[in-house]
Amino acid sequence: MASWIPFWPDTAAVNAIVVNNLYIAELALSALIMLTVVAMMLTYCIRYRGNRGVSRADRLRTTWTLEIGWTVATLSVFLILFVWGAQVYAWLFRPPPADEEVYLVGKQWMWKVEHPGGQREINALHVPVDKTIRLVMASEDVIHSFFVPAFRVKHDVVPGALETVWFKSNKTGVFRLECTQFCGLQHATMQGEIVVMTSADYARWLTSQGVHESLAEQGASLFRSHGCSGCHGENSTVHAPTLSGLYGTLVHLQDGSVRLADDAYLRDCIVNPRSFTVAGYPPVMPDFAGQLDESDLLKLIAYIKSLGDHQEAVR
Repeated sequence: MASWIPFWPDTAAVNAIVVNNLYIAELALSALIMLTVVAMMLTYCIRYRGNRGVSRADRLRTTWTLEIGWTVATLSVFLILFVWGAQVYAWLFRPPPADEEVYLVGKQWMWKVEHPGGQREINALHVPVDKTIRLVMASEDVIHSFFVPAFRVKHDVVPGALETVWFKSNKTGVFRLECTQFCGLQHATMQGEIVVMTSADYARWLTSQGVHESLAEQGASLFRSHGCSGCHGENSTVHAPTLSGLYGTLVHLQDGSVRLADDAYLRDCIVNPRSFTVAGYPPVMPDFAGQLDESDLLKLIAYIKSLGDHQEAVR
């Protein structure tokens, strides 16, 4: 957006450009309608004021055609804006194939970030420029809201569920991250920053963190320590669903329904497996609610996803 507009927020992502275009169109249409109505009001106030003596008889006969035309024209334009806005909404909430996936946990009063390679951050997120970043988000306590004004990205993070959001920044820099959902007495301090870097700088930043285990490797340790491999391992004698290649496929349940094996489905399988049962398998899996925090759940999900590459199937 032009820098000469002092109140317009920074625009630093392709998401923001699309939202800006829709917002500008809505502002322009609203301004046009307002100016037209004001112009008509002023015209009638001047032309038909009390001491002019101008006859209004012809207006009574012809005004209805103007009213119909005005109503149909504005309704048509607003319907076009509605369809446009619905397309933008669907585009924003259907993540494209990601260049990189990052896990984020909201907690009173901080943002905890974990990269696939095991790098961790608090109230900061380093990402490369011109890359599609997909965030898998969870909350450990109350509802938070992830908001980056420069990206026009805002999404609630709800306890007991996984939410996903994506963005693609088109310029380097440091951009404000904040929580916009009142989440407690120190809500105003729940802020951070998104650091957008060149690909070369980002690669150097990743290697400088001194991480020895990736997120999937940490998830594999949890998988074994909690006994999951006893049923879902390759050499297990227990009749349990295989996890290899599961992510991104369609899962048929015993009640006849079908679910996509995405991040939310994997989380449900871990913390509340009795709420649904995979077709052909007995409901014998114990639930792990209360035994694993959100960070552990994200590590387990990262491990399960690493067992098969079906991410292209997830939209």
